[in-house]
Amino acid sequence: MDNFYTAVRLEEGLCRGCINCIKRCPTQAIRVRNSKAVIKTEFCISCGECIRICPYHAKKSIFDPLASLNQFDYKVALPAPSLYAQFNNLGSTNLVLNGLINMGFDDVFEVSGAAEIVSALTRKYIKEHRDRLPLISTACPTITRLIQIRFPNLIENLIPIISPVDLAAHLAKERAINNTGLSPDKIGIVFISPCPAKVSAVKNPIGIEKSDVNLVLSMENIYSRLLVSLNEIKNKDNLEDLTMSGKIGISWGGSGGEAGGLLSDNYLAADGIENVIRILEDLEDEKLRDLEFIELNACNGGCVGGVLTVENPFLAKVKIKRLRKNMPLEKSSLTNYIEEEPYMYWSKEIEYKPVYQLGGNMHESINMLREVETILEKFPGLDCGSCGAPSCRALAEDIVRGQASENNCIHIVRDYIHKLSEDIYLLDAKKIN
Repeated sequence: MDNFYTAVRLEEGLCRGCINCIKRCPTQAIRVRNSKAVIKTEFCISCGECIRICPYHAKKSIFDPLASLNQFDYKVALPAPSLYAQFNNLGSTNLVLNGLINMGFDDVFEVSGAAEIVSALTRKYIKEHRDRLPLISTACPTITRLIQIRFPNLIENLIPIISPVDLAAHLAKERAINNTGLSPDKIGIVFISPCPAKVSAVKNPIGIEKSDVNLVLSMENIYSRLLVSLNEIKNKDNLEDLTMSGKIGISWGGSGGEAGGLLSDNYLAADGIENVIRILEDLEDEKLRDLEFIELNACNGGCVGGVLTVENPFLAKVKIKRLRKNMPLEKSSLTNYIEEEPYMYWSKEIEYKPVYQLGGNMHESINMLREVETILEKFPGLDCGSCGAPSCRALAEDIVRGQASENNCIHIVRDYIHKLSEDIYLLDAKKIN
């Protein structure tokens, strides 16, 4: 089984072996072994919950350093819609776009502009595929990965349209090549991300062979430099109008924004990974038949709640609402100019990844499952996490896989010590008598 690329890493020197992360991980991807957390990459969906919950900041997101920009002759920034919500008293998204140019980027291409194209494509796709309702958004790569490994029956409900990030990257690279005449390898397409999942999606794309994104920067990492840049240009009167999106595109930064772009009220929008899992379970049980569209975001509040942002997600959603106030519904010049092309859809189907399967075939899996049930009878069923696994069943499965032993359970060890102590006592008593 090939491991997924995960953009979450552990700094062992900071890890104290607590069990906060293993109890919060939605896919049971973390164990504590030898007093250090271990990430099982085949289970990880890069949701960032372990980064959010770790009290010692031992979990970190992988992203590209700012210095990596120097390898390209021409650099294009792709700001996510949630970037605008990180700043106070912004007034206009155009200030951020010009701030990125002032920082050293040669061009900018709004992901929110591409999002408006994806919204238009989604409206069309829903209309043409009424037999597959409800359809599920594929904009959040964490959700798509989650469905791929845990909810295989829902794969057919996924909308096979590429994400706004990948669409923006493709269009931005085409524009840069046409404007500069440079070869593609000299042009750097740089996404400014609110979360590690987007990093994983660039390294390990879903539905496409290769992403046109070359680098992924963290919003948190770029924030201070961009803030300085904004202060340098905020009083200028001759800022170039670089905006490419309206209300629909900007709204993608918060939960419900994508669904709002469908211009319909027959949808469900949920955020927060635990809430999302409950929705997917209900959907798998066919409890949500009457909906057209389901928007799911792993982070609370949507992308504004990503672990690589700096602003409180609730305040960030307020800022998005304020920015939308004086915007047009959409920048029709972009959606009308771009014609629908095959590259806007997935070029390959995604497959179920049975990462939780115990054996290599059905017969082996059944036998291993029996072993798990036998081992479980020995455990107290407390799911305390003291063994370093999130539950007694997870430990039993690790044992069957050869990745742990029964002695990892402190209750079994304790009972063994008590029995050993009793045996020694009885042996001593016999010697005295």
